[in-house]
Amino acid sequence: MSEPEKSGNWEREVLEKLALAAIKEQRIARHWSIFFRILSFGFLFVILAIVMGWLGGSTIELNGEHTALVELDGTISANEVSADQIISGLQAAFKDKNTKGVILRINSPGGSPVQAGQIYDEIKRLRAKYPNIPLYAVVDDLCASGGYYVASAADRIYVDKASLIGSIGVLMDGFGFTGTMDKLGVERRLLTAGTNKGFLDPFSPVNPQQEAYAKDMLEEIHQQFIKAVRDGRGTRLKETPDMFSGLVWSGAKAVSLGLADAFGSTDYVARDVIHAENVVDFTPQAGFADRFAKRFGVELGKNINPLATMDMRLR
Repeated sequence: MSEPEKSGNWEREVLEKLALAAIKEQRIARHWSIFFRILSFGFLFVILAIVMGWLGGSTIELNGEHTALVELDGTISANEVSADQIISGLQAAFKDKNTKGVILRINSPGGSPVQAGQIYDEIKRLRAKYPNIPLYAVVDDLCASGGYYVASAADRIYVDKASLIGSIGVLMDGFGFTGTMDKLGVERRLLTAGTNKGFLDPFSPVNPQQEAYAKDMLEEIHQQFIKAVRDGRGTRLKETPDMFSGLVWSGAKAVSLGLADAFGSTDYVARDVIHAENVVDFTPQAGFADRFAKRFGVELGKNINPLATMDMRLR
């Protein structure tokens, strides 16, 4: 092989090696770039999840004796403020060895009699299981109907003088569209197997027998509500003819009627009643997936079951 050929082969080999090395470096750089992008995206997603509350759970700092706080804020229902959520928080609060007392802070217009009843029963059970840990209800703006049902299970109820308390009653509401359908020339075609399967169908005329049955059912649930209030409040209750009529009273009037015990905020109760000024929040926070699943389930149920258009609430 001549000298020019050897020189050409050598240069070509060097160029090939340089080219291969450059390609290798580019691949490595690309892999690291992808890795850091994924890492950055994951970090941002975690931050977003924490801010939005998608991860669920509650951040609890346990430092010595404390007052445990559980928030009941909103309508009591399976898809908003559920019994499972509140009960979970209460159980964790009572179970913690450093809990000196529990505050259930309520700001609710009411809601499901079933969900409210489940919370009421669990409060009674927990108080029997942990007799040395008191539970106090502290009312913010509103503690009505199902909210008051729950509060009446507490050892004492603290309110602001301007809080709204009471509404001890039950309602079932819906809509009737028969007049509108007649004007539009729309005919309702409802086929059922079972005489009362189309119970209070909003697109059919009111059935007097079904209406009477619904009123009897509401009265039965109303009596359950009244019994729970009487059992919870005992001799503190100063009953009047309109106490269980569904009326709402101010916090000041509620104290005079025995529907509440005294004036006080969360800080006041923790500091001067429980004597554990450090307040630790045990309220569970539903994650995004849980909230979506519950909402989807409710909407699906309404599409399947005509009775779901009727809404029965303690209010």
